[in-house]
Amino acid sequence: MTTHSRRSLGRVLEDFGPTLLDLIHGDPDTVEEIGGVVIHDPHDEPQYPPHAVVLGPAVHGPAEIIRLLRTLGTHDVAALIVRGPLEPDPAVATAAEQAGVALLALTRGASWAQLAALLRTLLTEGDIGEAGTQTLGGIPSGDLFALANAVATLLDAPVTIEDRRSHVLAFSGRQDEADPSRVATILNRRVPEEYLRIMAARGVFKELYRSREPVFFAPATLDEGELGLFRVAIVIRAGDEILGSIWAAVREPLSPERAAAFREAAELAALHLLRHRAGADFEHRLRADLVTTVLGGGPGAVDALDRLGLVHEPTVVLALGLAPGTGEDHAQLTAERQRLAGALAIHLNAVQPRSAVALLGDIAYAVLPAPGDPADGRERTVQIATNFLERTGDRVKALIGIGSVAKEPAALRRSRTNADRALRVLAGGHVNRRVASISDVYVDALLLEVRDLAVANGDELVGPLARLVAYDAKHNTSLVETLQAWLDAFGDVTSASASMFVHPNTFRYRMRRMTEVGRIDLQDPAARFAVQLQLRLMSRRPGDPGRDVGDAVPATAPTEE
Repeated sequence: MTTHSRRSLGRVLEDFGPTLLDLIHGDPDTVEEIGGVVIHDPHDEPQYPPHAVVLGPAVHGPAEIIRLLRTLGTHDVAALIVRGPLEPDPAVATAAEQAGVALLALTRGASWAQLAALLRTLLTEGDIGEAGTQTLGGIPSGDLFALANAVATLLDAPVTIEDRRSHVLAFSGRQDEADPSRVATILNRRVPEEYLRIMAARGVFKELYRSREPVFFAPATLDEGELGLFRVAIVIRAGDEILGSIWAAVREPLSPERAAAFREAAELAALHLLRHRAGADFEHRLRADLVTTVLGGGPGAVDALDRLGLVHEPTVVLALGLAPGTGEDHAQLTAERQRLAGALAIHLNAVQPRSAVALLGDIAYAVLPAPGDPADGRERTVQIATNFLERTGDRVKALIGIGSVAKEPAALRRSRTNADRALRVLAGGHVNRRVASISDVYVDALLLEVRDLAVANGDELVGPLARLVAYDAKHNTSLVETLQAWLDAFGDVTSASASMFVHPNTFRYRMRRMTEVGRIDLQDPAARFAVQLQLRLMSRRPGDPGRDVGDAVPATAPTEE
């Protein structure tokens, strides 16, 4: 069993190396408590929690590594991980020693995103509140990596613990002793699709799921000429529910003693998986409660922020929602929102440590630290949100509204309100973007709220615009559109007529008729402002589907000639 604490750098190397990580320089045993995981961005200055592990996917070559090591040494960083392999370099070794930062190399072919997710899985217990001390079979409750190593010791073989979808939940050490298929499984954090097809064609899963004993399988290889190892697997059950399975790469069938130990390990694994699932559910509920308390801005907000590690600096709220028309199936929408909220939590944990994410109703809210100048903090948050949506792709249309920077806990409630306001503008298609802060769309948000007030009051169009709407409806003319084009062109008849595809003389005639019917003096600034405001309130922005400029939103216009 491991002698390292769950959050120590030594534990990371014990569980992930040499399959994923190699220690190049430094002493991992000096770091007992990793404070978080940060992805280094050469174009931004991230916030480093104490004893952070920094991932450097864009850091290449000794010169860049040395420069970054010197910088990280001033931020109390525990370790820097760069892409391997790395050639020995005395200058790099000296820089790492002087900075007090361990240097690790990520195995070629391994994914940075998967490494960040695995680190998060390993470090997650005890993030909020006090960590439990309960053990199951002498192994800390829910610690799947420790369990995998214990089973590997019993079987004298490298082991993976997988869920029902063949996603790797944890793995033991000694994976370098396995075959290329197992290495690919670890690097991708799931069994390769081609390997799954081979196993399914052989009936492997059918045999595995109907048995309560370890099942021995012949090697399956992905490439011609590859030497594969046998597999022995056993299902992890809780009553009649299949929770997952344990797989060991072996060279021969298990002895009766080891088969019995494997059965006992599966029973113990069921308890750990149930505890792992219950712990994740509990942490999700607790985090949602804390975020809700924070966003409410009440007396408990300061304590909730403290438990989230965000109490001593300015913060900002981010609201993530699905675009209208994404789908109609309620279950699918719920699952998609949960998936996006989880992905956002992983993304923020990597680029902005100490963030907190919770799905509240249909919206996923995140509370992020925003140190320094408020404008810089807001722009940094916009960039983080934009990068996240770029990574999620266009399969699902998600939108993100960003609130105002809260310099004190009481202001977080207002930041949440502003994030909702910005998200509403985006969802209504009033701006052509997927991410916006309230400062970017403040006028659009204000107009929506004025329109809400007009609807609530039952207001109707009055004055010149009411007369023009009524005249257009009766005579099938386009006087309102003519007025809109003239205002949009700042009174330039040539540009306005071109936008309506009519001759300037025709446009001038329509303008004369419009001023006569509407009885409006367009030389009066107050009159121009009044009709502009009413036009904005009664119509969507140009290009929005399903409504043209003559559709009255607050109320139908009176028939006024």
